[in-house]
Amino acid sequence: MKWDPNKYVQFADHRDRPFYDLTARITAATPRLVVDLGCGPGPLTHSLAERWPDARVVGLDSSEEMIEQARAKQHADNLSFESADASNWMPKPETDVLVSNAMLQWIPEHRQLIARWLEALAPGAWFAAQVPGNFGSPSHTLMRQLADTERWAPQLAGVLRHDDASGEPADYLKILLDAGFESDVWETTYGQILSGPNPVLEWVRGTALRPVLARLNAEDAAEFEARYAELVSEAYPAIDDHRGGTLTLFPFRRIFMVGRKR
Repeated sequence: MKWDPNKYVQFADHRDRPFYDLTARITAATPRLVVDLGCGPGPLTHSLAERWPDARVVGLDSSEEMIEQARAKQHADNLSFESADASNWMPKPETDVLVSNAMLQWIPEHRQLIARWLEALAPGAWFAAQVPGNFGSPSHTLMRQLADTERWAPQLAGVLRHDDASGEPADYLKILLDAGFESDVWETTYGQILSGPNPVLEWVRGTALRPVLARLNAEDAAEFEARYAELVSEAYPAIDDHRGGTLTLFPFRRIFMVGRKR
């Protein structure tokens, strides 16, 4: 599956806010190595380099497109970007801060991965991650239901994750506590207001719809998108913004976990 960095940052204001809410809970003073796992195109990783100028900050992502753009546009003396597959990656002993923002939901075994990473981190190290908790929302359920219809099931069977792609807050809290971490786990539902025609479709084009687009040819992808656009516009009706345009309310639940190893 290929990522489109430009499409991903289309809603940067909304996508970036959870990262800052997450990392604000990290109070590490002088970390040696800070890792951003699933760094995407890199601007948020750059903010970590600015926050901790004496640390070595590394952004990791499995998407060559994301890493290429990050290296081209994000520069600091203490910042670098590398390709890595999170499913077989392990933190180095000197890792003092490990951050993962909106990435783990793509990995079915991420709960087991988290446990292994926490075990590998040294005492005093920080772990902070955020995952979407909206897989039961219409934006996702309608996509899965459409993919399961007679028209699309032969091509899309098994492509889309189910509503358990992310765990619940209690699941992550237990993982952190079992690993000996002082833990802070919470959830937030952002009342996101999007503008433009069918903006929820535009949103998922940058994330959840990517596996579908990767599986279908151009003609079929356009057909799938057209039907999905009809369904999602009914689920998220636009309202008049009193200036001649329209706005769409797109609630988005996210789950946060932050901990420091005792």
